[in-house]
Amino acid sequence: MAHGGDAAMGDPGDDALLVLFANGDGQAARDLTGRLGPRTYSVALRVLGNRAEAEDVAQEAMMRLWQMAPDWQPGRAKVSTWLYRVTLNLCLDLKRRRRTEDLDAVPEPQDESPSVPERLQEAARIDALQAALMQLPERQRQAVILRHIEELPNPEIAGIMDISVEAVESLTARGKRALARALAGRRTELGYDDG
Repeated sequence: MAHGGDAAMGDPGDDALLVLFANGDGQAARDLTGRLGPRTYSVALRVLGNRAEAEDVAQEAMMRLWQMAPDWQPGRAKVSTWLYRVTLNLCLDLKRRRRTEDLDAVPEPQDESPSVPERLQEAARIDALQAALMQLPERQRQAVILRHIEELPNPEIAGIMDISVEAVESLTARGKRALARALAGRRTELGYDDG
């Protein structure tokens, strides 16, 4: 199991900040939001592929964190693990609602006109990765995002997704292979030539 604290010396951990917030410390809420908010948004954006929806999910996830703060029991789970799980569940709920509302709804790509070819190519790489991620089955996409984009360890991902470490390894391996296949034909276009 876990051994020792996650926080650097003198830097309160997520657990401590949540307890401080529950006791009325507004600065603790700002610190925790600064620490966890961007990661929550990043996961939601990768899972959903839509900025506005990702912002809504991230805000809702943080609101749920504040609501449960008085009942938080330090040491039972990591705050970030709890928050990732809530974020993924909110994303799934949103996708289910979206599917029933409009089966043909596809978000329009952002129309940006960068002035330099490098920015265009970087945008193409990000778009290609996002498009490839969106083609993965839901659980593979979640595992790949948490492992290779958020760089979480497999045991934490297992806790977030409520599956075994072996299942995480299997999902990430299959997801990586599928991404490689999806992007293989675009290596030259995206500037990934070996040479």
